[in-house]
Amino acid sequence: MPKAAASLASLLPQLWHRPVQPPPFLHRALSSSSPLLRRHRAALHSPAAPLSAAAVSTSAATVEAPATAAYPVYGRLLPCPLQDDPPRIEHLVAREDEVAVDFISRSLTLPPLYVADLIKFGAVYYALVAPQPPPHAAPEHVRIFREVTEPSVLCRRKSIKGKTVREAQKTFRVTDPNQRLEAGTYLRVHVHPKRFPRCYEIDWKSRVIAVTDNYVVLDKPAATSVGGATDNIEESCVVFTSRALGLETPLMTTHQIDNCSEGWFVSYHFTSTTSVVLSKTKEFCSVFHGMIREKQVNKRYLALTTAPVSTGIITHYMRPINRAPRLVSEGNP
Repeated sequence: MPKAAASLASLLPQLWHRPVQPPPFLHRALSSSSPLLRRHRAALHSPAAPLSAAAVSTSAATVEAPATAAYPVYGRLLPCPLQDDPPRIEHLVAREDEVAVDFISRSLTLPPLYVADLIKFGAVYYALVAPQPPPHAAPEHVRIFREVTEPSVLCRRKSIKGKTVREAQKTFRVTDPNQRLEAGTYLRVHVHPKRFPRCYEIDWKSRVIAVTDNYVVLDKPAATSVGGATDNIEESCVVFTSRALGLETPLMTTHQIDNCSEGWFVSYHFTSTTSVVLSKTKEFCSVFHGMIREKQVNKRYLALTTAPVSTGIITHYMRPINRAPRLVSEGNP
């Protein structure tokens, strides 16, 4: 008998699980005339009643895969809220073979359309094998990890044959709501992705400085992401510029500028719809990266300050941790 589907969120109340309420912007986000949405509308607009599993049950066939013929305009999860919702990341393990959108929807009590939107935003990741639990993990978390990574269990999984456990623990984005999950597959769901409302205020075509066969030069607006965030690849400069120029495939970044910065950066677009290595601009992109490595490309910033700054070199020290928030010293030691 197959085990009932379960998630780490439901099995670890002291570590993972929190009372699930509809996201504050959920009733504004799913602005669609879909029949599936109409079945949820009564529940979404009732602030007193949390979403129930019965209200969100659906067939995977009702969720369409993203279009590939042209780079699509995305019309859900809108309007974009002015402020981000509190971070919420859920960790799940599928205990039987099933479809991604169905499993996430049922495990987290979220509407299937909302889960499909999260997948479109790039906010859902999977790994064939669950990663090592953190040192502070609850005993139940450790027990589940050992259960799904038992050698006798892993040896029966066809998807990881020929892979080391470390290779199988590498995470990838879920790109299709109807993706099949094998029993034992790990999922990380960013339920409240970081949003970039400034993207919807910009006349992107007017920010384009130059367009050639190989690259685009863009005057980057402040408060926008060049290539997207870990949980949001939709609201980015490359996506909105691609749409403004009517490109069928998105531009690809060659370097980054901080979200708060404003200025120029260069992007390259590809003619192939299947693999970036077939791009016409591969040689030029390699040359550009070579110029960066050889320090032939400089970045200069004009800083806006609230008070005069003393002349000379001002040194700050940053804590060497590769995650936000970056802690910086206030001045010279």
